[in-house]
Amino acid sequence: MADTLKEKIRAIICEVAEIDEIADDAEFKQVGLDSMAALEIITAIEHEYDIKIEDTEYGRLTTLNSSYGLVAEKLAARGGKAAAG
Repeated sequence: MADTLKEKIRAIICEVAEIDEIADDAEFKQVGLDSMAALEIITAIEHEYDIKIEDTEYGRLTTLNSSYGLVAEKLAARGGKAAAG
């Protein structure tokens, strides 16, 4: 599930950023993502996985790896079941 989860998050980020690919450790700001794009990514992830990312956690979402880590934590906390993944 880990690879599938990371690739699904990668696809969401690439779609929002309108880019073809993003490296696991590339900072979102390096690929032109601003705070509005970050909110789009958060909303898409929340919807895709039926999770809630708290305002206080937004700062953790700076790379694909950090986003994957947070989503994986959220899914593990509720039993690891993704709504659409």
